[in-house]
Amino acid sequence: MTDNGLRTTLSDLALLFLKLGATAFGGPAAHVAMMEDEVVRRRRWLTHDEFLDLVGATNLIPGPNSTELAIHVGYRRAGWAGLLVAGMCFIVPAMAIVLALAWAYVRYGRLPAAAGLLYGVKPVVIAVVVQALASLGRAAVKSRALGVAAVAAVAATAAGVHELVVLCGVGLGNALGGWASGRGAGRPSPWCLVPLGSALTVTGASAGTAFALGPLFLFFLKVGSVLFGSGYVLLAFLRADLVTRWGWLTEGQLLDAVAVGQVTPGPLFTTATFIGYLLGSFPGGLVATLGIFLPAFVFVAASGPLIPRLRRSPVAGAVLDGVNVASLALMAVVTWQLGRAALVDGSTVALALISALLLIRFRVKSTWLVLGGAALGLLTRL
Repeated sequence: MTDNGLRTTLSDLALLFLKLGATAFGGPAAHVAMMEDEVVRRRRWLTHDEFLDLVGATNLIPGPNSTELAIHVGYRRAGWAGLLVAGMCFIVPAMAIVLALAWAYVRYGRLPAAAGLLYGVKPVVIAVVVQALASLGRAAVKSRALGVAAVAAVAATAAGVHELVVLCGVGLGNALGGWASGRGAGRPSPWCLVPLGSALTVTGASAGTAFALGPLFLFFLKVGSVLFGSGYVLLAFLRADLVTRWGWLTEGQLLDAVAVGQVTPGPLFTTATFIGYLLGSFPGGLVATLGIFLPAFVFVAASGPLIPRLRRSPVAGAVLDGVNVASLALMAVVTWQLGRAALVDGSTVALALISALLLIRFRVKSTWLVLGGAALGLLTRL
């Protein structure tokens, strides 16, 4: 590719992913659908099979799937430069919107209008998480053994066992169980343990750490390095350390951050941007964003040559099955805990139930429900 051709390709990538980053509402599934329409149907940069290969690859590594898919597309289209351009352009618009909302929240968050908006949004967020949990659970619990593992993971999480111990324990336990019963014949491939190795070596800040930008960066670097499954699993990590262990955030502030992540386009991981701004103003927002998204670039760059080996390894599949059900267990526990803080009266309970009905029965997009909850909340404060 000539220099002019590379510049043109990078410009095309930048324009496309800036647009998607500013308009991709609805969560990872919606992001993937929008990328497929743009990259396969409209621009024909990839075939359907090539695109599906990239979608599958994102499910084998930790981190935000839709962001990693954007990074994969950029790499396929324009190499290392494309990897950086596509990923950054998908993240930056969402980050900018969230920073603006965080500034407004800090300045006006205690005003009646803002309080009303969040009063209406929080119950909808709980309904959205519950619906995602149910949907993902049907796909993740593939056997009786995985069902038992999920229950054990719920019990361990509720008892206070650290999230990384639960994730690694269930993942490795499922792989060893499959190997012992003959379903995982052969020696485990060392490549299947790359994500879990990251989980064991990146530990972040220690308990009781006073707030500073360094520990904030390390915490979100850890989260971005170990988070499997849906972005909603992020809630479990945030609450356990930022609210319970270190006291950097209140329960209400965490729910507000998640609500902002739901209302805005782009990956839910920009919740980290909002939290970073609350804790450390503009530098905190940038540091948190860098920390949580940096591993996605590293994993995509490193995982490409390993993908065929991972797919052929039965042990890798068993590890990921176990990690996924453990992730859902974390989601279930934290959803219960957050629900107790969000559903404070009859109106919020009714709003959560109606939202769940609209999500499940009528398949209304979560974005519209969140905006509707915000409007209803504002009306209650007029």
